[in-house]
Amino acid sequence: MKKIFLLVGLLSMSFLNAQDITDAVRYSQQDILGTARFRGMSGAFGALGGDMSALQINPAGSAVFLSSSGSVTLSTSNIQNDATYFNGFSETSSSNFNFNQIGATFVYNNRNESSVFNKLSLSIAYDQTTDLADEFIAFGRSNNSIDNFFLAEAQGVPLNLITVRPGEGVDGVYSFLGENEGYGVQQAFLGHESFIIEADDLTNSNNTTYFSNVASGFFDQDYFYESTGLNGKFTLNGGAQIHDNFYIGINLNSHFINYDRVTRFDEFNNNTGSAVNEIVFTNRLSTVGAGFSAQIGGILKVGNMLRLGASLESPTWYYIEEETTQKLITDGDNGRIILDPNVINIFPEYQLRTPARATGSVAVLFGKRGLISLDYSYKDYSSTEFDSDGFDNFSELNRQIEDTLQGASTLRIGGELRSGNWSFRGGYVYEESPYKNDLILGDREGLSLGIGYNFGKVKFDIAYDYSEQRRNQQFYPNAAFTNFASIDSYRDNLTFTLGLSL
Repeated sequence: MKKIFLLVGLLSMSFLNAQDITDAVRYSQQDILGTARFRGMSGAFGALGGDMSALQINPAGSAVFLSSSGSVTLSTSNIQNDATYFNGFSETSSSNFNFNQIGATFVYNNRNESSVFNKLSLSIAYDQTTDLADEFIAFGRSNNSIDNFFLAEAQGVPLNLITVRPGEGVDGVYSFLGENEGYGVQQAFLGHESFIIEADDLTNSNNTTYFSNVASGFFDQDYFYESTGLNGKFTLNGGAQIHDNFYIGINLNSHFINYDRVTRFDEFNNNTGSAVNEIVFTNRLSTVGAGFSAQIGGILKVGNMLRLGASLESPTWYYIEEETTQKLITDGDNGRIILDPNVINIFPEYQLRTPARATGSVAVLFGKRGLISLDYSYKDYSSTEFDSDGFDNFSELNRQIEDTLQGASTLRIGGELRSGNWSFRGGYVYEESPYKNDLILGDREGLSLGIGYNFGKVKFDIAYDYSEQRRNQQFYPNAAFTNFASIDSYRDNLTFTLGLSL
């Protein structure tokens, strides 16, 4: 049975190690995984509306519906990650199934010709905003050992604090350190008890300097990464058509995060003089969060062909909770050491404010024959901010965010050609990296194709979209062990939507 303890934020420095910039980016990015029509046109719907997922770009889109409508969407996705790590190369593929969206819009047409409002709409919807599933394996030979991770955390920590005394157990000491000293001292304890590091003076209980038992040379290393989960939101929308040419709308959004990740690092060496020849370090993270945001938008009809759209989404204010578990195994002169504290680290709840987003849109309609649409969005990721109630452990991290992240633009272009009851679609998306250094995370590009058939009251749509992006995945962010793998990610999705006009 697992022991559970609470890290007291006022006493620990765990925030400085547990949260990092990658968390800020992960929960700030949104890529609406919506209806097949929406995805078939790469999401360029800000000036169009009339689609349930278009509401997530511009709330005024609900008032464009001619009658009450609803839709439900499912998709399958495949992720291929090509990882390069020193002299090693690996290719990993994984697939998953997503429930992308479900929603309905109820339209009230006002027959009173003297009224300002020609039409009112009310919508309720669920949309998946991000697919957090990912997996890769990296392997190669490095001259940099993970001993640096534990050694850096231990320097300055008294020896008696990270030593198991008679009558104590690994579980109890690990739990005590987490509750009273924080995440970093826990890592020092694991490194010391596994013999990766040793005190310079074993006879001095107040010793605060350490050396590594891992001799320098070459290290064969494997890193396994697997994550599951998603970001999503529930939306309550209200819209209105004012006279014949203007649509307005507002969204109230309830967001959630559900994210799990497991990483395992294996290292082996046969270097001369090394007292430790094998290290296996496993970490698990579980994250849940809830948040709120609001959106407002408008669409203007300029003649019969031109549509202009604009929308603004507020920051999302999240409350987030995290849990971690760890396990460390070593083998060498002291035999095989297994440190499995059997403890769940429960971190204090913290807040995250993601950046606002502004979107401008234009669409050209060619009667019933088709259309071309373009959206431009901007988000300033450097405004992302961590916070907590009653104390401030995030000032340094927030400063790093300002120095590391930037404002990023997204361009979406989509088109649709209609022939009878058939519709044929295509699109392109370009998303700028939120990092000033795009080697950390590169720009993302994607293409999409789609087809749909209108049966009258029922519509069925299929879309295929593909995107690629490059990143450098550091194994342990904000740590002295700075090794990383270069990842080329390729994602493709097949999406199916069933729509119903009421």
